[in-house]
Amino acid sequence: MVQRAIALFGGTFDPIHPGHTAVADFAAEHIGAEKVIFVPAKRSPLKISSPQAGDKDRLKMIALAIAESEKFEASDYELRKPNLSYTIETVKHFQSEYGGQTAIYWLLGADGIDELPHWYKIGELIDICNLAVMYRGGCEFPDLSKVEAVLGPGRTEKLQRNVIKTPLVDVSSTEIRNRLAAGLSVVDMLHPDVADYIYKHGLYNAKVRP
Repeated sequence: MVQRAIALFGGTFDPIHPGHTAVADFAAEHIGAEKVIFVPAKRSPLKISSPQAGDKDRLKMIALAIAESEKFEASDYELRKPNLSYTIETVKHFQSEYGGQTAIYWLLGADGIDELPHWYKIGELIDICNLAVMYRGGCEFPDLSKVEAVLGPGRTEKLQRNVIKTPLVDVSSTEIRNRLAAGLSVVDMLHPDVADYIYKHGLYNAKVRP
């Protein structure tokens, strides 16, 4: 019998920003998760390019961004793997760690829906955990009909049950990296400790703080 819920939030977090932490906090409240574990990826199997910041730097920035929250944790599970890591392997790892009485949720941004049919063992993944699709306020409800042909009606309906409308935080990692590369300030777009870390270590071609 399921007695608790844990949410896993995967991504490159390159870098992590308040949009990530805001939607994670909201999703945790929505599904009743006692904690959210941020799981930075070494590299997505569906992306050609690797994150710009190194593994240790991204993990450290996550730790800085979530330090004040008792609900948030960070895991280097995927970073420690020598090869590409697949979501289903990560989910099974945490299922083994927390036991059968814990429901595992995987938080997924709505912009990743189109890639779902290409995920490794996506059918089994949907069967063994809860993929929680998050879409931002002000955006349209995600169209899951386009993946039904691959996933089937039952799995698509399960996805539908776990759609979460989150607050709109208008910031993106891409915009932050571009501003840093252009020598523009990002101090109002990041947790102060994360901004300090980026400038101190010259990440994303950041120069002296503007």
